Amino acid sequence: MSDQPAPEHTRPPGVDDATVEALGKLSEALETVEEARGHLYAFHRRCGTADLALGEAVDLLREAGHGDLADRVSTELVGRNILPGRWSFQVVEAYDDGYYADFKRLEREARDGLVEGKRHLFEAEMKEDRRTHGREGHEARP
Repeated sequence: MSDQPAPEHTRPPGVDDATVEALGKLSEALETVEEARGHLYAFHRRCGTADLALGEAVDLLREAGHGDLADRVSTELVGRNILPGRWSFQVVEAYDDGYYADFKRLEREARDGLVEGKRHLFEAEMKEDRRTHGREGHEARP
């Protein structure tokens, strides 16, 4: 049984190679968007960390007797929007609720409409083509 692909990774009857390839490319694009989303969240966290460090720098500048510079850093940078009207969390929310949500929805609709919602068919078929059947460590599934 473990030497045969799982049903969820087997193309439905009547689905052609071009469709599987197109959905594979759509999946690849989604994976890239997911990676970009991770970078966006990292950006969000780094912006927040920087803002908190700025607050500490203001306190240390004040303690060191540099009140004027501390005031400038505090008023010009601490709590400042990173983009007009937005902190980084608002950028993340706009991305998640707009482009990302639409991308996920359309990718899912494509799979649902063309291959019964099955994911990674292109990769599953690539695995079948590349693995050594019957060899340990090359099983089709767990």
